[in-house]
Amino acid sequence: MTQRMNYFELAPDAVKIMREMEKYTKKSSIKRNLQELIKIRASQLNGCAFCLNMHTADARKIGETEQRLYCVSAWEECTFYSEEEKVALELTEHITLIAEKRVPDDLYARVRNYYSEKEYLDLIVLINQINSWNRLL
Repeated sequence: MTQRMNYFELAPDAVKIMREMEKYTKKSSIKRNLQELIKIRASQLNGCAFCLNMHTADARKIGETEQRLYCVSAWEECTFYSEEEKVALELTEHITLIAEKRVPDDLYARVRNYYSEKEYLDLIVLINQINSWNRLL
């Protein structure tokens, strides 16, 4: 979890933009605990220990259970995630692994069963945001 360079010092304007995006995602209508689960799942896929450590701690602070934190990598097999959460986690995997998975029409349709068009966009922004942080850290 050693940072290779000081991004804040080298590119303060870029970091400022990243932080503004973070503020936007926190104001979205996507539930905060789901935001953290999404950040954890993307960070698992990207192998970002720094973000995993931060977002599991943040999730605990807002009341997320240990069971749900430990099992997020196997969300498909678990009964303690709602269908709404599962489709968001599936979208997270497809966006994070976009070159391999793409976002097929059936997934888009399933996401839209639970989320409005604006919420879909907010999910995409959130997923892209954590993927950007994972690649910086």
